Amino acid sequence: MADKKVDLFSMDLPADVKKLNYNQCDDLCRQIRTLLIKTVSKNGGHLASNLGTVELTVALHRVFDSPEDKIVWDVGHQAYTHKILTGRRDSFSTLRKKDGISGFCRPDESKHDAFISGHSSNSISAALGIAYAYKLKGDPHHAIAVLGDGAMSGGLSFEGLNNAGKSDTNIIVILNYNEMSISRNVGSMAKYLATLRTKDSYKKTKTAVQRVLDATPVVGQPVKQVMKSSKNAFKNMLLHSTMFDELGFEFIGPLDGHNIEELEAGLRAAKAVNKPVFVHVNTVKGKGYAPAEANPGEFHGVGSFEISTGNPDVVSADSFSTVMGKELCRLARADKRICAVTAAMKYGTGLQYFAKAFPDRFFDVGIAEEHAVTFCGGLAAAGMIPVFAVYSTFLQRSYDQLIHDLAIGGLHAVICVDRAGIVGSDGETHQGIFDISFLTAVPNVTIYSPSDYQELRLCLKKAVFEEKGIAVVRYPRGKDVSSCGLDCVKTTCFHSKNGGNTLLMAYGRLYNNVCKAANILKKKGIVCDTMKLVKIFPLTDNIADIVKGYDKVLFFEEAYADGSISEKMSAMCGNVEAFNIKGLVPHGDPDTLLDELGLSAEKIAQTTEERI
Repeated sequence: MADKKVDLFSMDLPADVKKLNYNQCDDLCRQIRTLLIKTVSKNGGHLASNLGTVELTVALHRVFDSPEDKIVWDVGHQAYTHKILTGRRDSFSTLRKKDGISGFCRPDESKHDAFISGHSSNSISAALGIAYAYKLKGDPHHAIAVLGDGAMSGGLSFEGLNNAGKSDTNIIVILNYNEMSISRNVGSMAKYLATLRTKDSYKKTKTAVQRVLDATPVVGQPVKQVMKSSKNAFKNMLLHSTMFDELGFEFIGPLDGHNIEELEAGLRAAKAVNKPVFVHVNTVKGKGYAPAEANPGEFHGVGSFEISTGNPDVVSADSFSTVMGKELCRLARADKRICAVTAAMKYGTGLQYFAKAFPDRFFDVGIAEEHAVTFCGGLAAAGMIPVFAVYSTFLQRSYDQLIHDLAIGGLHAVICVDRAGIVGSDGETHQGIFDISFLTAVPNVTIYSPSDYQELRLCLKKAVFEEKGIAVVRYPRGKDVSSCGLDCVKTTCFHSKNGGNTLLMAYGRLYNNVCKAANILKKKGIVCDTMKLVKIFPLTDNIADIVKGYDKVLFFEEAYADGSISEKMSAMCGNVEAFNIKGLVPHGDPDTLLDELGLSAEKIAQTTEERI
């Protein structure tokens, strides 16, 4: 394909990537960025992180042979270019759409996706498992873990590094350093990596790389010649005396993550070593799109937006997250014991207001949910009131700490579970459907699930000041869409008596659908009473007494079936039929998914009519 104009949509991918010269590679990268911006502007998704890894992905597919060489993307929100280059170019317009391609890596979607991804910091451990399997089978191919520097704040990354460096396997760890995870990186590791980014290692570089390659028979000399031909090949190529050397890795870098020639030279050197290698690549998050480069945090995960201005179609000021963050500030002004904790999600959880108002009492611990919960335990043990705001799907990582470091000691901490229930386009790895199941199995836990903003404020206040032990307030992604009226705002439960013999139960935002369903049924002459639980766990005897007074009770719940509140209510009362979520939930529009799960107002009405 030498000297021919590159057309992304006419290429045989990924094979043709290896045939391009460097000018053609640069043209290909421009076309990929255009496709990324065009698609994410319509579908939403992770933009800035993917714009930063275009050249790195092209270089990976030029040097390695996927799927025989396994590329394990950490989180996967930086793997859109990988998807485009591996058979999903023509379907890329369906990204994150119902029945379209996923926004994360999925082995069931493509043989080029080596491992499931959605949560941070698992890539090194997964790649090491693959590398050991290859070693045991005598397979010479490589396992490559690609992770961002934000993932290096997660403890699992260090557990993987500790074992990988001494493994004598063909594992390559590529650190994509851009100074950002979602919020700006924090902690000592971020500072350490920043020093590597800027350290001048020119004097050692050339001889060090040559020494590695000279010791590599057959492959070393040809690779060395390739590297010599690049004017930037030895610029910042090998840096000794790093912690990664001490862990057993050969260290290559820092490399310019937007220079394919330099990237390719570094990756070929890493491939030639045939032992654990750590490659440090410097990139710019949001590269190639000015609004994303200027505001990488805001363009990490976005809804649809206008390309020319970068302005999103919908602002997030009207959301449960924002209301929680502002209310927590109000409470904290009155009580200096209140502290706020986040795991690299300051903006996503609405804690930016607290961070600005009370910087001394705000703690961003990085992508380290396990540490966050134990840290809260330490704060609580010393008399503070910690409030940890975290997405439901990420709280899963803290289960041992919830039991061991909070519950057993009877310590009081507030967990604000954001993104509870169906989230939507991020799919299975992000649906917040398991927190009820695992939290209700922990001693000393109280759970609130407000259905609107006013209840959220009341529940947060009770959780902070009145509850003991672990007090959980869970709420959905997005804004308040309740239409049942403020007269039913409670912090325990609300029982609407209409004279029916059938009771419809729910909690959280789903109660709005139950109210609508009751109105649909009323127009058909079917009268149902409704009950909204607000303090959903532990269940109380007075609620059970009300429930037992009905001939038929239907409990609709936006949570996983096993361990759900509806399951517990059914066991408690006997006359309750539970309608909840069984199995994993794919990506798609939340309203569409709720309808398919039988939890839309129309489906609730239909189910009720069938049962009656």
